[in-house]
Amino acid sequence: MIRAFFLIFEPSVAWARIVHARRAVWFVMLFHLLPMLVLVAGVEGWSLVTMGKWQPRFERLHDFNLPGATGFKAIQSVVIFEAVQLLVMLGMTLVAALLIKIISQTFRNGCNYRSAFTVVAYGISPLLLLRLMDALPLLNPWIPWAIGITLTIWVFYQGVPMVLRPDPTHAFGLYLASIIVMLLLTGVVRELTGLYLLGSVDFNHSYLFRRFGHFFGY
Repeated sequence: MIRAFFLIFEPSVAWARIVHARRAVWFVMLFHLLPMLVLVAGVEGWSLVTMGKWQPRFERLHDFNLPGATGFKAIQSVVIFEAVQLLVMLGMTLVAALLIKIISQTFRNGCNYRSAFTVVAYGISPLLLLRLMDALPLLNPWIPWAIGITLTIWVFYQGVPMVLRPDPTHAFGLYLASIIVMLLLTGVVRELTGLYLLGSVDFNHSYLFRRFGHFFGY
């Protein structure tokens, strides 16, 4: 979490330390990415259950508790949503790193997967940090994404040349390609999760929940 603030306010210093550390993919995933994802999921899940989320389509503040259920079953759909969202974000990070690695191969001095994953995992720190704002009941989910992706673009501007080390003549092109990848992938994830938060998708009445609900005790 502290690293995210350093990447926003002191990006050159933060990236220099990251480059110097040369952490493996598993280390970055276990000690940076997953803790942030778990923290965000916990805060957002707690907010959805206790304070709810404003859904303009229905003009109501929905608390996401399952009507008539008690205990864990009352919040089970939120737990499932947050677990799925965590896995989707983790998968998105892995895929984004792979795409950036492939794109870099079209330029001279292409990067390896470790470098690409490092840029993505640390680069989306502002996006994950701003997702804590999803805990605010009246805030539209697209606002944290818009602010977060803007900061991510800024952090990538510093990180891509320092970590991926492209040829200077191709550095800006690789940066632009990386930003397009992040805009598209994070935008798709935000669209899918936003549909749930705004009430356009209801897990409790979806085909998947009816088909596999018995696995969750329904």
